[in-house]
Amino acid sequence: MPEVLKAPLVVEFPFTRSLGPVQSAFLTGLRERVVLGVRTVDGRTLVPPVEYDPVTSEELSELVEVAGTGTVTTWAWNHESRRGQPLDRPFAWVLVRLDGADTGLLHALDAPGGPDSVHTGMRVRVRWAGERSGAITDIACFEPHDDGIAELTGSDGRFENPVTGIVAPARLDYTYSPGRAQSAYIHALAERRVVGERCPSCRKVYVPPRGACPTCGVATSERVEVGPRGTVTTYCIVNIKAKNLDIEVPYVYAHIALDGADLALHGRIGGIPYDQVRMGLRVEPVWSDGGGHPDHYRPTGEPDADYETYKELL
Repeated sequence: MPEVLKAPLVVEFPFTRSLGPVQSAFLTGLRERVVLGVRTVDGRTLVPPVEYDPVTSEELSELVEVAGTGTVTTWAWNHESRRGQPLDRPFAWVLVRLDGADTGLLHALDAPGGPDSVHTGMRVRVRWAGERSGAITDIACFEPHDDGIAELTGSDGRFENPVTGIVAPARLDYTYSPGRAQSAYIHALAERRVVGERCPSCRKVYVPPRGACPTCGVATSERVEVGPRGTVTTYCIVNIKAKNLDIEVPYVYAHIALDGADLALHGRIGGIPYDQVRMGLRVEPVWSDGGGHPDHYRPTGEPDADYETYKELL
């Protein structure tokens, strides 16, 4: 029985966004230990605040301070803390309707007594982070509270040095296991071969194979060895150095139509100045030291391919 392949994969990038006046005031308020909501035309106070009424779509701008205490409206126990979560121990995710608000704020509740100590209707208060920068993490978590309603500061939402933008890291960790078609493709790469699959209906050869024709929707099983040479169909010049990628900028990534394939794959072009890469350039793979995949593609020295031979693959 062939080996079942699997590998841990991480998709990660910093998401940078600017803030409008409502979100700016909310995050700046958190930095100053103040929780702000926004009032709707019908008198409801929404926390976290939004820029448009979710019911009427009207623009909202009237900021209202609410208390740092509130009531749990619903909750779920988190048995094991994960990377990036608010607490490094088991805790409860809670929706808290802060005093003065009409909607719930989602955050963590530090409950040392375990899930039996948490219940809908329990009173809680904000535990502020020691260092605050204008982010939702300025609320470190909620904690149980039985001392009544906290006093308000009387803030109107106007602060010095308002927060105008944030950088939110986005990350997805998962384990990927390829199916039959992609496993065969990966095993062939280990032998420095490139294998695709032919559609029994349209007869096109797709690389990497997907197990089904993306055009006809029928299953594929006929394996076809293609390349290893191919033609650059389109390309882009990269001028920003990527994290954990030891390649000097600028460099070129291109779509490469391998000989015998009907779908262009993605690969880096090397062995040629970036400004000499062009559509129709004939290239061949330069394999990584341990095999397994092409490190990049380099020019073969052949004449450029005629546009008519690859125009359908653009």
